[in-house]
Amino acid sequence: MKNKIYYLILSLLVVFTSCSEDTIEENGIGKLTGTVVAKSSNEPLENIKIVTSPASSTVFTDASGNFVIENISVGDYSVQAESDEYADSFEAVTILNSKTSTVVFELEVSKSTNVKPLVPKLLTPVDGTSDLDPTVKFVWSSSKNDTDDITYTLQLRNGSTNEIQLQEVVADTTIIIENLGLGTNYFWQISASDDNSDPVQSAVSQFSTSTTPQNSYFYVRSVNGNSVIFSGSENDSSGDDSEVNFNEFKLTSESFNSFRPHKNVETSKIAFLRTINGATQLHTMNVDGSAVKQVTSSIPVNGFRIDELDYTWAQSGGKLYYPNFDKLYSVNPDGGGSTLIYTTADGSFISEVSTSDFDDNLIVIKTNNSAGYNVRVYTVRLSSGTEERVIFQNGTGAVKGIDLNANGTQLVYSKDTSGSQNDQYRQFASRIYIYNLNTGVERLLDNGPITGSNDIQPRWSPSEGEIIFVRKPSNINSEPKVLVSPLNDFTSDNVLFTNAAMPDWED
Repeated sequence: MKNKIYYLILSLLVVFTSCSEDTIEENGIGKLTGTVVAKSSNEPLENIKIVTSPASSTVFTDASGNFVIENISVGDYSVQAESDEYADSFEAVTILNSKTSTVVFELEVSKSTNVKPLVPKLLTPVDGTSDLDPTVKFVWSSSKNDTDDITYTLQLRNGSTNEIQLQEVVADTTIIIENLGLGTNYFWQISASDDNSDPVQSAVSQFSTSTTPQNSYFYVRSVNGNSVIFSGSENDSSGDDSEVNFNEFKLTSESFNSFRPHKNVETSKIAFLRTINGATQLHTMNVDGSAVKQVTSSIPVNGFRIDELDYTWAQSGGKLYYPNFDKLYSVNPDGGGSTLIYTTADGSFISEVSTSDFDDNLIVIKTNNSAGYNVRVYTVRLSSGTEERVIFQNGTGAVKGIDLNANGTQLVYSKDTSGSQNDQYRQFASRIYIYNLNTGVERLLDNGPITGSNDIQPRWSPSEGEIIFVRKPSNINSEPKVLVSPLNDFTSDNVLFTNAAMPDWED
C-alpha cells in the first residue's frame, strides 16, 4: 500500500513538471529587428510602418531604416512594411524564446501612387526643317512630376531605309547625332521613362538633311591603291578629346586616282587632278562630288613627280593656272581658253604656282630640276613676265607646298632642314616657314616637331590666323595626318584627319 502511494505521488510530480515546462514555452518572448531599404538604390527608408500578424507592437523605421519590436511572443509571424510611396511588402519570421530574429525589406515604388513624367515636347529640329548638316543637335523639353529620375530614348528612323537608331539619354534633354545621310528624310520621337510606369512618348517630328555637305576641309586618302578625295569638318569640342575624321564625306570614287583638291569660293567648285589614260588632267566638280568635268586634255598637267605638282585658281575663279614642265598655262574652268602665260628662262620645271586674291597680276612660282632639287621660289609679274623677288634659291633639299596669302604679302611653305638630296625625293626634317614679301624676312614656325617627322603641304586658313598642314614620319611608307595650328601658338597643333594628305581649307 505504501508503494502504491509512492508511485502515485511520483507520477503526479512528473505530470505537473511537464505541464509547467509547456506553459513556459508557449508564453515565452523574443525580439524582432529589421531594416527597410529602397530596392533600386539600397537607400535606407525612414518612417516606414511595421506591423505583424498576429498583432504585436506597431513601430516605424528610424533615419537608418532600422526598427525594433521588443518583447514579442514566440511563434510564427507575417511582418508587413507599409508606406504610401512604396508598395507593401511581407516577410515571414519565427520568434524564438529569448532570441533576436531579423528581417530585411527591399521596397519598390508603388505603381499605384507613382506619377508619370510629362510628355516630351520636341523643340529642335523644328518639324519640317530641311537642308540640315549631317550633324544634328536634338533638343526637347520634359520634366518630372515626382522625385523619379527620367531616362529619355531618342528613336530616329531613316525615311529611305527604315533603319531605326535608338539613343538613350539619362536626365539631359539634348543629344548630338553625327554622320547622318545626305539628302535623307528622318523621323524622330522621344520617349520618357521613370522605370516605375509605362514610358510616355512625344509626337513624331521629321526633318531632312542637305544634299550638299557643308564641310570646309578637303583632303586625300589612299583607298584600295587609288587616291580618293574627301571633305570633312572640325569637331566643335576642344582639347585632346576632339574627334578626328569628323563629318567625313567621300567625294570621288576609288575607281579613279583623284588628288590635289582646291575649292574656289566664288564658283563653289572644287578643282582636282585625276589620272586619265596615263595622263594627269585638271577636273572640276561640285562640292558634293557631282558634275565632274574634265578641264584639260591636249596639254595635261606634267613635270617632276605628278604627286608633287600643284596648280591654283586665279582671277576669282575665272581661270586655272597649271604647270607643264617648264611652262605655265591658264585655262577656263569650262576647258576653253588654254593659253601659255609663262616659260622659265633656264628650262627648269615648274612644280607649283600660287596667286593672291587681290592682285591678279602677281604669282609665285616654284621651280626645280628633274630630280626635284636646285629649287627656286620667286614672284613673277604676269603683265611683263619678269621676276620681281627671289624668295629662295641656291639651297639644298626639298621645298614644297607654297601658298600665298590673300594680300600677296606672305608666303607659307615647307623645306627640308636636313638638306638631303636623294633619288627617292625623301625628306627627313621638313619644317614650315613664312616669308614676308615686304621685309624679305623668313620666319620658322617652331612647333617643336617630333624628331624623324616632316611637316609639309602647309596652307593658310580662310582667316589666315591658322595653318593647316600634313605631318608625316620620314620613312617612305608611313601614314600622313592632317593637322591645324594657330599662328600665335604653333605648338598647339590639333589632328583633324588621319591617313590624309594634300589638305585644302576654304569656307
